[in-house]
Amino acid sequence: MKKIRLLTLVLLTLMFGTAKAQIQKGNIMVGSSITDLGFLFQDNSTVFQFNLNPKIGWFIKDGLAVGGYVDFGLRTQKDNGSDVTYGIGGFARYYIEDKNVRKLEFSKRTRFFLEANAGLAGLNPANGASTNGLNLGLSPGLSYFITPNIGLDAALNWNITVGGGNSTTANRLGISLGFQIFLPTAKAKQIYKEEMGK
Repeated sequence: MKKIRLLTLVLLTLMFGTAKAQIQKGNIMVGSSITDLGFLFQDNSTVFQFNLNPKIGWFIKDGLAVGGYVDFGLRTQKDNGSDVTYGIGGFARYYIEDKNVRKLEFSKRTRFFLEANAGLAGLNPANGASTNGLNLGLSPGLSYFITPNIGLDAALNWNITVGGGNSTTANRLGISLGFQIFLPTAKAKQIYKEEMGK
């Protein structure tokens, strides 16, 4: 009976743990934001659109991850061409430790974060002004850890692209939803070896 209680306690801890162990130095964060995924069906105006933003980061200290991202978006409409957005660059994400901010978290499984990014990006609509060049962005957000190793993200994103094209500046403001998987470095290496057949 004691073994069953101990096993139950361990399982509950794994399933409903706090959001502390995931964001420790040495862990890896892999995930993506997904926005505007969908179809619009209408006579003579069928539209498909999606935006995908995969990223990978390493925690260089507790609560602070740095890494790289790729961004690709497509909106296509019959007989009206395609709008394409793209980007590549680096990011830093900081999970806020300030006690006053932590008081606002409604659960031990949530954490507020700030993320900043810099890289190259382009906005190229089928009709209208395009901008390609340096991209800078800032995203305050919230992670909700559904398990100790998986977090769901919601963030408000602001990006500015400055460069060449028909327009020298483009501002984007949006909301993104996504997920992140948090792995200790040793576990990530083990998964890699298993996938490579070693």
